[in-house]
Amino acid sequence: MNVKLENRIHVFRAEHRMSQSDLANEIGVSRKTISTIEVGRFVPSTVIALKIAQYFKVPVEDIFSLEEIS
Repeated sequence: MNVKLENRIHVFRAEHRMSQSDLANEIGVSRKTISTIEVGRFVPSTVIALKIAQYFKVPVEDIFSLEEIS
């Protein structure tokens, strides 16, 4: 089974009126890290994924999901 990690980071950032830099500063990573996660070029570590979810006060599954690739 091939899967791709999807994310809704941009949706949560928009709802909170945050830039990529704002979120990066809040969780202690670079803006480029947030950017590459959002566009799917980089799969975040468990720690980064949990920090993002914790920041937005939602379960990690609300932000990240697996999409099956055929």
